Amino acid sequence: MSRLNVGNLFNENEDGAPAVSGVSTFSSPHYFVPPSGSTAQRPSNPGEGMIRFNTDSGHLEYYSGELWVDVIVNNNNLGVSTFADGISARGTGTRGVIGARATPGFIQDIDYFTIATRGNGTKFGDMSTGRYTYATFASSVRGVFAGGNGQANRIESITFASTGDAIVDGNGLIEGRYHAAGCGNQTRGLAAGGVPARDSIEAITIASLGSAIDFGNLNEPLRFLGAYASSIRGIFAGGYNPSGPHQRNTIQYVTISSKGDTQDFGDLTRTGQPKGVGSSTRAVFGSFGGPTTNTIDFITMASTGHAQDFGDMIGSGLSVGGSFSSVTRGVWAGGLPGNSNIVQSVEVASTGNTVDFGDLSHGGHGGHGMSNGHGGL
Repeated sequence: MSRLNVGNLFNENEDGAPAVSGVSTFSSPHYFVPPSGSTAQRPSNPGEGMIRFNTDSGHLEYYSGELWVDVIVNNNNLGVSTFADGISARGTGTRGVIGARATPGFIQDIDYFTIATRGNGTKFGDMSTGRYTYATFASSVRGVFAGGNGQANRIESITFASTGDAIVDGNGLIEGRYHAAGCGNQTRGLAAGGVPARDSIEAITIASLGSAIDFGNLNEPLRFLGAYASSIRGIFAGGYNPSGPHQRNTIQYVTISSKGDTQDFGDLTRTGQPKGVGSSTRAVFGSFGGPTTNTIDFITMASTGHAQDFGDMIGSGLSVGGSFSSVTRGVWAGGLPGNSNIVQSVEVASTGNTVDFGDLSHGGHGGHGMSNGHGGL
């Protein structure tokens, strides 16, 4: 085996270094610094195996031969082929999306965020109509809005790697619903509960958006419930039963790949109407609502048991907002009272209070969220 020891190596312009071929082993007790730059500064003709640090996403990335892949998220489907305008949308990173919301009038705006970097929302496009409190779920390629106030059967979708208006798609939900909850994995999305009083759960194949099928039932009719999923389990937590006693603290779960009714998981630390974020192993529920409530709970999804305290949210009493996650960071956006534009986040693997993330482009409530890099993928 040959060995090459190098201190500093530059080309004549001191803006890079010549390629050294045939190096099979790199050993150092310290570190090495790879090339870095923004997404726009990626090589125009990359070669398979190239590695660099993306200063926009804050992650290492490598070129697979087809697209730039985020090393941290390890998500090979963040982009699509080069678009007609000649601009490649491959490798956009983990995007969080918040859809149309009430302000109290309806707006159709879809906001998106780069979860790794924090910052204010940027307009992605518009939903087909102004509405709110729909169910959301997503694969690494496509995000889906299902139902909602005013369009209770409608299904429409976006492609994360591009920007643009949502496309009305599929054959619609079997049962119209709003104030519903959604979650899913790479293959299947679930829409559960809602108004009119629903205990039903429907399943949709995300890649095809064909006809929804009956999946099973919640343990009772619920609206405003929280949801999150691993690749295996869908979790539904809390909610409101119009028949009373109204507020719930129950947690229930299903196996996404099969069909059937929910099973008991445990209880939240309090009653309310939370929104879920998380990783592949942990679900975190915040934005419970109520005049003095800023509680955040967490559970380990692979087991069962009662929730534990995670920390507190900024402010108190926010409810009916939206939420989305990367595999490491959970984000809540907007809500009542006040049609807030506040966006706040936590690091899912730890515990602690939320920190400021940025702002929505327009405040509001009922704009539910999703991402292309959540823990269910």
